[in-house]
Amino acid sequence: MKPNFVVEDDLGRWLPVIGLEVHVQLKTKSKMFCSCAVNPRSEPNKNICPVCTGQPGVLPVINKYAVELAIKTALALNCKISPISIFARKNYYYPDLPKNYQISQYETPFATQGYVEIELQNYTKKIFITRIHLEEDAGKLLHAIGKEELSYSLIDYNRSGTPLLEIVTEPCIFSVEEANEYLVSLRNILRYIDVSDCDMEQGSFRCDANISVISLEEEFLSKFFEDKNFPTDFTSWLNLKPYLLKGTKTELKNMNSFKSIREALSYEIQRQVKLLSSKEKVVQQTRLWNEKLSITEPMRSKEEAHDYRYFPEPDLLPLTISSEWIQKVQIELPELPHHKKQRFKNIYGLSDYDATVLVSEKGLATFFDQCMSKTTFKSQDELQQLAKVVCNIITTELLGKLNAENKTISEISLPAEYITELAQMVINGTLSSKLMKEVFAELWVTKESPKNIVEKKGLVQITDVSELKKVVEEVIRENPQIVQDYKSGKHQAISALIGQAMKKTKGKANPKQLTELFKTILE
Repeated sequence: MKPNFVVEDDLGRWLPVIGLEVHVQLKTKSKMFCSCAVNPRSEPNKNICPVCTGQPGVLPVINKYAVELAIKTALALNCKISPISIFARKNYYYPDLPKNYQISQYETPFATQGYVEIELQNYTKKIFITRIHLEEDAGKLLHAIGKEELSYSLIDYNRSGTPLLEIVTEPCIFSVEEANEYLVSLRNILRYIDVSDCDMEQGSFRCDANISVISLEEEFLSKFFEDKNFPTDFTSWLNLKPYLLKGTKTELKNMNSFKSIREALSYEIQRQVKLLSSKEKVVQQTRLWNEKLSITEPMRSKEEAHDYRYFPEPDLLPLTISSEWIQKVQIELPELPHHKKQRFKNIYGLSDYDATVLVSEKGLATFFDQCMSKTTFKSQDELQQLAKVVCNIITTELLGKLNAENKTISEISLPAEYITELAQMVINGTLSSKLMKEVFAELWVTKESPKNIVEKKGLVQITDVSELKKVVEEVIRENPQIVQDYKSGKHQAISALIGQAMKKTKGKANPKQLTELFKTILE
């Protein structure tokens, strides 16, 4: 099954063309060009100095650790790192930009031509990254809206100067689903390599989108999207790109959650399709997402690069990145989520779904690895059997508790060996799946080992055949109608009998053994 991107109406077939710009606050202790602390929880305007507030006569100094985090990011996103990149002044006036310009990069960015490979339900695709550049963040405006005489805005400059990476994709995203999957994958990678916490609520992972819609009536484009032969390298993408730039794009801002990004993109695509279908023009402009009304609204006409009057920052030398520095960071780069997922599938035999759930959060994948390191095994089959049971406990019992209590894996202290011990009890027949759930619920509260809980509560699975046979015969005598239903061909009735037997044994019977005994006696 191939993906379908085309939006169709009575007047034509339309293709959304989307490019995303993600701003990521880097996890540094100090700002990009001064020694002020980076702490979003500080009281307003506490972490500021003459440099980050743009006082006359000051000189910026590049944060070396921020550059190292940028190298790490560029490598993880398969980018080409520029040996020399140049900082520039991006000139515009805004109340929370005290210098009236932002130190950014323009003509010679930090890195170029990378990609993130995304996996959707029925296909994989590379989302190409145009550029990554280093810059500083602006401050933060707080608006108090009341009666006219009481409306005012406050400025907090604490965020001004915080190190930022801007990660810009090519316009190679053709659906809301692709955009969402790219952002989820990108954020996961950045968290794995520990360059940012990517907290959208705190503003450390922010996204703007450029959207246009083009007609698919042209023969080349129509054939391309029927064949679905997506570019697999940057050169082949650049050959396709000119055919996709015929639409008028709008820029979307003010999207502060994955939900709002999906809704804003969907709305803007439909808005542009309706305009074009009615023979109206799409106006190039910046639009804001109004979450209350679920619509996009015009903010201002869209700026072009020349509007910012870029020129090289005279107070900073070109940034030089040596191959030795790149190699050092490359060696220190941790296992990335897609590599970890492949390892979980290849070595532990996990399904694609199970591996995807485990790697969706770095802490969860690390905890699974810790659980598997707490055991020995005689064969690959034994290893994979244990991995499957450990995975089931983590993705059902553990995640269930975390979600119910609105916690993450990093917020709890649960010994990995407890999960391994619990899984081994299931495999060797000591615990049924029902008893396993009971033991897990107990250890979640008491933090006792599964072995102690089982001994204290007597929660050992009954596997003695003679004992189980007595229970089976008793259930058969007590349920003649269900027995008759089974014998008359309603074989699903055996589930009711097994349920009765499990109730009598307080969940301690082995369901598989019960099923075999019921069938043997009844047939």
